[in-house]
Amino acid sequence: METIIKKAQILIEALPYIQKLAGKTVVIKYGGNAMISDELKNSVMEDITLLKYIGLNPVVVHGGGPDINKALDKLNIKSEFVNGLRVTDAKTMEVAQMVLVGKTNKEIVSLLNKKGGKAIGLCGIDGNLIECEQYKPDIDGKETDIGYVGKITRINSKVIELIAKDEYIPVIAPIGVGPDGQSYNINADTVAGEIAIALKAEKLMLLTDVEGVKTASDGEVLSALTVSEVHQLIEKKVINGGMVPKVLGCVEALENGVGRTHIIDGRIPHCILLEIFTNKGIGTMIMKEKVLYHSGEKL
Repeated sequence: METIIKKAQILIEALPYIQKLAGKTVVIKYGGNAMISDELKNSVMEDITLLKYIGLNPVVVHGGGPDINKALDKLNIKSEFVNGLRVTDAKTMEVAQMVLVGKTNKEIVSLLNKKGGKAIGLCGIDGNLIECEQYKPDIDGKETDIGYVGKITRINSKVIELIAKDEYIPVIAPIGVGPDGQSYNINADTVAGEIAIALKAEKLMLLTDVEGVKTASDGEVLSALTVSEVHQLIEKKVINGGMVPKVLGCVEALENGVGRTHIIDGRIPHCILLEIFTNKGIGTMIMKEKVLYHSGEKL
């Protein structure tokens, strides 16, 4: 009986969040180990399907680095990275598009459909969904050509809105298109952030392979941060390495109309539900200001 009562208490704890988020858009960047483990794959798909059934509008943006690496290895094409971005020549671009759009995207769509969702796979080429130009990063003070890597110039959000606000779940591969029709590979975190901004999403959720932003002293996960606190932690080197671009992407989204952003550990089963529908969450939530959804929320 105690176990049953606890389950009821969990549902009651979720109620104010369900009420607050009904009809709102949640953009989820799906990647990392959550894409590798079958158990975690199923867990994430169940979470996303449930979000749709209880009245939210989930939009999924996925990566696919491990799948691309495997395909390139089979073709004896060397993988090379600069500043965390894949150097993408013509052959690599062809493989990346084939894998992300033809394999990874359709696997996610199929998994969501098996869970009872109605998923539709898209990439940035469809309806010129993600317009971009070639991105040349600054490396040692010099603009560097790393191939067909895209910098987003425009998100045509109408296609996504039509699908997401109906009964469907958009699943988007991070391939953009240039003005000449050329395809470009784009970082999935970047795509998720820009889509969240374009949709004025209530939430942007980044599934990662870390627990969230941690304190320097005892490694405790910081459950809620404001934009000003993020900048302070970067200055103090508490936030460093690969976490810096993730939190700055969250900050940019918040400054352009997104309600809340979340960095969560995709290795935890049902991480999306635990972050959205519990008072404390499991990862790090970043907001412009600490404004409560309801009085029981613990920030």
